[in-house]
Amino acid sequence: MIKLNIGFIGTGVMGASIVTRLKKKHTLHIYTRTKQKAEELIQNGAIWEGSPSALAAQCDIIFTMVGYPEDVNEVYSGEEGIFKTAAEGTICVDLTTSKPELAKQLFDIGKSKGIHMIDAPVSGGDLGAKNGILSIMAGGEESIFNEILPVLKEFGSNIVYHGKAGSGQHTKMSNQIVIGSTMTGVCEALTYAIKAGLNPEKVLASISQGAAGSWSLSHLAPRVLNEDYEPGFYIHHFIKDLKIALDESKKMGLSLPGLELALKSYEQASDIGLSDKGTQALFKVYEDQI
Repeated sequence: MIKLNIGFIGTGVMGASIVTRLKKKHTLHIYTRTKQKAEELIQNGAIWEGSPSALAAQCDIIFTMVGYPEDVNEVYSGEEGIFKTAAEGTICVDLTTSKPELAKQLFDIGKSKGIHMIDAPVSGGDLGAKNGILSIMAGGEESIFNEILPVLKEFGSNIVYHGKAGSGQHTKMSNQIVIGSTMTGVCEALTYAIKAGLNPEKVLASISQGAAGSWSLSHLAPRVLNEDYEPGFYIHHFIKDLKIALDESKKMGLSLPGLELALKSYEQASDIGLSDKGTQALFKVYEDQI
């Protein structure tokens, strides 16, 4: 593979691990709002750039992984945004979970400037990023997706092209709807098992390999039992995702009560001070019943 100049904006819990993997084969230029949080990456050879526009001027491919749709819009279209300096032919890949409509808008703006946009939200949390086994859901031009596929394979293992711009974001909404309802079920199952006087580790050993098995049950339920609520994915970001999914479902005339219940449960978790914890901290909403 040719060594590329790759830009990465947003080096949080997952972004830092992706940068570490990409840096093994490429030159990495990074930017994040708080430079101190990227110091370890800088010390290990990543090149710090002072703004998204400064970064864009240096790079062949640019990845963005920020918090909210408004952050995505600012990173691309703001006064110091990527679109100010990126050269024609630059490929931009937004890994943020964001609004499908915004993905379409950025695709159109990029196209008018000769810049290629791919919306490619990911799933798999901190462990998936560290181990290079993220699921990546892509929308945009298929030819551009195929061009960057070798790079995506450096941090993802389940990589699927879904169609036109915005399709990756719609697929991620489906993913988040499943996770929202699943985590509610995991927390209620653990609450029930403990209240019934069972050994929850043994219960997990039984149900995680049966028809109830899921990634959340296998990877996040053990964290709950170890009282490890640190984020692989923040609750406040998950609430953002569930709200986008609910808004999109209403636009399509859908009634999704499981999604509504999951959002309400996670808002309860946020209300009791858990917004900066991982999604598994939803269990603490049920804890006072045990």
